[in-house]
Amino acid sequence: MIVVAHLSDPHLGAHDGETVESLVADVSAAAPALTVVTGDWTMRARVSEFELARALLVRLPRPVLTVPGNHDLPLVSPLRLLRPYDRFRTWICDDLEPIARVPGLTAVGLQSMPRWRWKDGRVTRRQVAAVAGAFGAAPRGDLRLVALHHPPFGRGLAGRGPLLRAGADLLLAGHTHIPDVRTVGGTVVVVAGTSASHRTRGVPRSWSRISVDAGMVTVVERFSAGSGWRTGRLISVPLSATAS
Repeated sequence: MIVVAHLSDPHLGAHDGETVESLVADVSAAAPALTVVTGDWTMRARVSEFELARALLVRLPRPVLTVPGNHDLPLVSPLRLLRPYDRFRTWICDDLEPIARVPGLTAVGLQSMPRWRWKDGRVTRRQVAAVAGAFGAAPRGDLRLVALHHPPFGRGLAGRGPLLRAGADLLLAGHTHIPDVRTVGGTVVVVAGTSASHRTRGVPRSWSRISVDAGMVTVVERFSAGSGWRTGRLISVPLSATAS
């Protein structure tokens, strides 16, 4: 069995401090093989917020695979045009499209936030080719995972069609602040809710514990409750035979 912890949208700078403390303990208790954070570490990409993000990052169970979200680029600043990802690279991860390999799992991160878009995302053909190449080089039988900020449904991600045909078994995203699990084009898609932000959208703060075993993906949604966390929905979805 492979266990992945999936967090998104902590929005440090608009966060609940008590939740951050209990979040680290709750994620650590799951003993994940990989921790994935699908962006929006900060609220407005300020240095002070990235300092908080770094302090959280180093406490999460390792290895950690992470990508930037739309809030991790400066909103109104010359940096938006000249060096939009510099602060993310400095404080979080120098590689905007990292690859993580643990036994039984090959995971690829995608940078889905172009500097010329304010909120919606985009995946290019070059990125899709890189994903397919990483999966082609993966050991036979590995679970193939893609992580990016924007979910591959609705209108928020251009280029999602080719991405969904790149061979991923599991795709992790955030951005919406609302946890979700569905199968899209043969790929199991898990969207994590906001993990620490005050900017909730009708559901409590949450993160998702994902386990994959015997051809099934089981997602346990963990919701903040007082000074701790409780188990919410438990959703099981079969891996698609065409993806795996």
